[in-house]
Amino acid sequence: MDVRRAADRALEQARSALAREEPEKAADHLAGALAHAPVLPEAHELLSRLAARPGGGLDLFQVGPHTSAGRLAARAHLLAAAGRPEDGLPLLTAASGHAPAADWAGVPWVAEPALGVRIEPGLLAQILMRLCTRVGEPAPPTLRPYLTVVRHAIAAHPEHAMLLGAGSALARRVGEHDLAVDWAARGARVRPSKLGEIWLGYAYRSAGRLPEALAALRRAVAHDPDDLSVYADIAGTLADNGRLEDALSWVDRALERDPDYDCAVHTAHRLRYRADGDLMHLVRLADYIRDHPDESHEHSDLGDCCRDTPWLGGAPAAAPLPRGHAPDSGEPSDEAVRRLRQVAALSWTHPSAAYDAAIPLIMLSPQDLTALLAHPPADVAAAEIWACLGLLHHGTEEPWLDSARRRRLLELLDGGLDRVTEAALFAMIVASWVDPAARDDVAAIVTARLSEVASRPGARSVAELALATPALDRSTRQLAAAMTRVPVVPRPRGRNRLLLKWSFRQR
Repeated sequence: MDVRRAADRALEQARSALAREEPEKAADHLAGALAHAPVLPEAHELLSRLAARPGGGLDLFQVGPHTSAGRLAARAHLLAAAGRPEDGLPLLTAASGHAPAADWAGVPWVAEPALGVRIEPGLLAQILMRLCTRVGEPAPPTLRPYLTVVRHAIAAHPEHAMLLGAGSALARRVGEHDLAVDWAARGARVRPSKLGEIWLGYAYRSAGRLPEALAALRRAVAHDPDDLSVYADIAGTLADNGRLEDALSWVDRALERDPDYDCAVHTAHRLRYRADGDLMHLVRLADYIRDHPDESHEHSDLGDCCRDTPWLGGAPAAAPLPRGHAPDSGEPSDEAVRRLRQVAALSWTHPSAAYDAAIPLIMLSPQDLTALLAHPPADVAAAEIWACLGLLHHGTEEPWLDSARRRRLLELLDGGLDRVTEAALFAMIVASWVDPAARDDVAAIVTARLSEVASRPGARSVAELALATPALDRSTRQLAAAMTRVPVVPRPRGRNRLLLKWSFRQR
């Protein structure tokens, strides 16, 4: 059902509820209609009927912490109809924060010059800051009506520094770069401050004026040398413009002040990986995220670095290997297939995230997971990979070297180049990402596997896996990199005894 049909259906239900004198149900359906079509004339016509009720219909649209966007917008429109648009604007911007692409603000009362004059400028600045944190950059053009409110408010309060800065942030997000620079510069002149210089630096940066952006951000540091987030902003700006050494210098300055500051740590590992390609920068970042989950949840540096890299951000797009073999414990149950289907995907944010995504598979026994390997469902993406990741979640209390999960994966690895052995090796690599105690052991297993298959058809898969392996020695990493660049000519080769040594180590 398209959005117009859904809106019409909700309106029909709202009218029926009104005819039955059930205004609360009518309000619920009307809020749903607005969620589908925020500026639909028929919805606003029905809303005006509710506004004619005693109290302006406001009692029908109470708001709370988890109020839907449609209900927020309905109450905002009723407040505006009651002559209180300044009270309605915070609710309408909250709706835009919920669903920025919807045209919540495309209504006449938002464009009225009186709104910008009536609303208290400090409150408007706070509203804009909350909105900007929700919508990102660039923002959809549906937010432009709010820029009209800001224009009217700045005309009435031309020297309100916070309003000028927050207005600049919105202007920047909707592509009005010259206006963003003008407002931010005016705000910084009226009241010099760290935040004013940050707004100005961001405005200059979005306008492509790098020297002015860096100068403003440096002034922000001078205002507050302990705000290390600005150091990270400067480093990111420099790196994005090809000045990696200067960027790393700013990161080092931040880390000297606080070695565990999250923005600096994330930026440092991302830039160092960008500088030399050493995988261990990403592994150490994954370790930091595991040890500091609360400080890291808003950062995407690790995922950004892993994106589109084979095995770091997903299964490679190369031609698949043969199916492979696993101990046949019978056909998988419908429940096992259902749970596998819920988690399986061809991509993941980074290896540690793949491990976390497989947690629901702990509800399946190792025998269930082995059955999925032996009989992978044809409609499940990368079924073997996720079945092996599921095996990692069994017996996690056991130290890696003596664990049943290590033993099971080694047994699956004892075969040719196929999807099962590939999946088992990837699961072991993921184990080394999440468990530092497993790293040396897994690196040795990967080294042995690479040496064994180096000249076989399909060896590129193992080479790509090796490049995703923590703690791999330099010579093995160089061999793996060369194998991914140059096609391998297959030739007969005997079984490598080094791998067998690792296979039987714990038996």
